Amino acid sequence: MAATMPFVLVAGRTQPRAGTLTAARASVLRNAALVLTMDPALGEGPLGAVEHADVLMRDGLIAAIGTRLPAPPGTRVIDAAGKLVMPGFVDVHTHLWQSSMRGGCADRDLFGWLADCNRRTFSRITPADMYRFVRLGALDSLQSGVTTLVDWVDAIPYDTTVQYVRALADTGVRFTYAMFQAERDAPLIARTKRELLDPLPLASAQVATHAARAIQGLNRVHWEVAQELGVMLNSHVLERAEQRADDPIGVLADIGALGPRLLMNHAIHLTDDEVASVAAHDARVSHCPLSNMRLASGIMRLPDLGRRGVKVGLGQDGGTNDTSDFFALMKTAVGLQRVRSLETSVYPRVHDVLRIATLGGAEAIGMADTVGSLTPGKCADVIVIDPAALNFAPRFDWINQIVLNGRPENVRAVFVHGRPLKLDGRLVDVDPARVVHEAEGAASRLRAAS
Repeated sequence: MAATMPFVLVAGRTQPRAGTLTAARASVLRNAALVLTMDPALGEGPLGAVEHADVLMRDGLIAAIGTRLPAPPGTRVIDAAGKLVMPGFVDVHTHLWQSSMRGGCADRDLFGWLADCNRRTFSRITPADMYRFVRLGALDSLQSGVTTLVDWVDAIPYDTTVQYVRALADTGVRFTYAMFQAERDAPLIARTKRELLDPLPLASAQVATHAARAIQGLNRVHWEVAQELGVMLNSHVLERAEQRADDPIGVLADIGALGPRLLMNHAIHLTDDEVASVAAHDARVSHCPLSNMRLASGIMRLPDLGRRGVKVGLGQDGGTNDTSDFFALMKTAVGLQRVRSLETSVYPRVHDVLRIATLGGAEAIGMADTVGSLTPGKCADVIVIDPAALNFAPRFDWINQIVLNGRPENVRAVFVHGRPLKLDGRLVDVDPARVVHEAEGAASRLRAAS
């Protein structure tokens, strides 16, 4: 007989070591007040809402959603009464290593940030300290409800790459490692995928690039590698208006990359013709509103992209997001378009941005058949939100409140592939004080080296 339990830590290790994915213990979230499945076929409205329901996770997958689901012997039964359950957030663009310089270059635009913070810091991080910074950033994202992320990583030596991937794997998060390398080191991309990523069940690869006429040859090499490996190409595009001289959309079209296996980050300063071309070719886009505000880069034409059916996900964009608060990211994505249009009905509305943060992000990175909704058969990447909090209560319209009132501390539980990584508001098998202490030591060494 399965026993009901609150969100408490279970004795023993619940998170697998890097490189393994043992069968997760079956779990059922019992009697959740509201389940947002993101699958209209399963519930009411565009978010597939189901009230007073159970969510059964078995063998790492969503097994069933319904009322009074039977719990097989040995199933962990978790009392979710009064809680909200939904898919984990999908962060389609970040740079986790940038936790190393939080708060830095606060008065710089993109170019100042790159010159005075990014480039000065990145090349001086040792492999061991890269692990510490990435682990800090990844755990911060995980505790805020991110279960899948895409990390865009500039060229680094292979031994540093080993530590970067190890840090991601050790958190238990589902991740895509997007690799940039110079042309002479392009073989490292295939080696990284083969030796470091393919053995990890929760890892996948992309090829990273910076689309620009001046390096069109390198862009072509990156696209060819992506095709050989069968993965997406991931490029920064038109984050600043000055980058129009680079003609990134034209370059991507010329090398044959403009299509569904292309993820473009930022894409703020698109022309009408470029918006139409992106939509016609089914290219994918990441929207990073908090970073774009911080760097005074501009506001994405999200309503125009949405109107044409472009697949868009949300990205935290590392250090210039300043926080791993996905709730703030959603609220900002809504608010920026309202400020720009002076209309409250402009896309995205609240239900739109919740979909963008989950299933929309999964669609943007080609993983919608695996994650992004609580459809039975998909991976059990699930978060549990507690609305009984000073910042959230009382109940008025919970769907709106998730976006407008939610904060990371409201995330009481996080499951990735059915495995609990956060329970009762605490990360499982993680000592946050130690993670912070090690990151502080790494930061001190970094400052001393400068």
